Amino acid sequence: MALTVSQYNSILRQYEEHQTRNRHLHDQRLHHIYETVPGYQALDEAVASTSVAQGKKMLAGDTNALAQLKDQLKDLAQKRAALLLENGYPADFLDPIYDCPDCQDTGYVHGQKCHCFRQAEIALLYEQSNLKRMLEKENFGTLSYSFFQGDELTSYRQAVEKCKNFCTNFKTSYQNLFFYGTVGTGKTFLTNCIAKECIEQGCSVLYFSAASLFDLLARNTFDYRAREELSALCADLYGCDLLVIDDLGTETATAVTLSHFFTCLNERLLRQKSVIISTNLSLEDCRNRYQDRIFSRIASNFEFCKLTGPDIRMCKKVSAVSGPVR
Repeated sequence: MALTVSQYNSILRQYEEHQTRNRHLHDQRLHHIYETVPGYQALDEAVASTSVAQGKKMLAGDTNALAQLKDQLKDLAQKRAALLLENGYPADFLDPIYDCPDCQDTGYVHGQKCHCFRQAEIALLYEQSNLKRMLEKENFGTLSYSFFQGDELTSYRQAVEKCKNFCTNFKTSYQNLFFYGTVGTGKTFLTNCIAKECIEQGCSVLYFSAASLFDLLARNTFDYRAREELSALCADLYGCDLLVIDDLGTETATAVTLSHFFTCLNERLLRQKSVIISTNLSLEDCRNRYQDRIFSRIASNFEFCKLTGPDIRMCKKVSAVSGPVR
């Protein structure tokens, strides 16, 4: 799971491309302002000349030079902002341009990987999961209520609203969701909707089917050569903004992998990192299948969302043959 040198360098090259593109865009804006806003270039040049003049005073021992320089630069900045506003441009039109203002397109904040770097890293590491292509098809924009009626339609609408609220409040409110119910009622679809919204907010999202997650934990646990990879995997599992575990109950579980699963859940709860779980199992089956300490963590810290209704996948197949549902 750890990045190779070439993978790490490929992400850094992306940041270099962002920096180059944004510097070019800033230069274009500056050239445009010089040509269209009379007096702006002179104010810009005054910043350099003032800095040089006050610098000479500081070298000569003038103790007031630094304070004077700050006041003069502040005055020049205010004049430049006012000149932009007078000519119909926002005051920050010539501020530095960044894809990620948090790290200023460096990938790091105070020596730690920025959330945008983590998302780029995760996208690279899990490209084989085909998540991006899946989310292009399954999102709130493609959501349909056509296959639900009556109380099931009301319940599904409420579930959708709950998911949208989860996304809206994701960065300000810690939440966990547990989707359960019968097969084909839209549980995976709704988790995909949430994943897409959170990714577009710049949050790091890890998405696993339960089977692939438990298989990955098992392979890394029993291969002594993969201990570093297991450590990197755990760091991602514990630290990403949102962890999605789809289809819980389809995995092959052992005492060791269940222990890892418990540790993962517990660590994320302690760190207040959100988790979404979906399953076709009933709550009683979940209680019987998993250790009490796992189910108690879920029962105490997740909001349950039950989905019932027709098997949408089957309905779509029938609809494709006989025509659209009316």
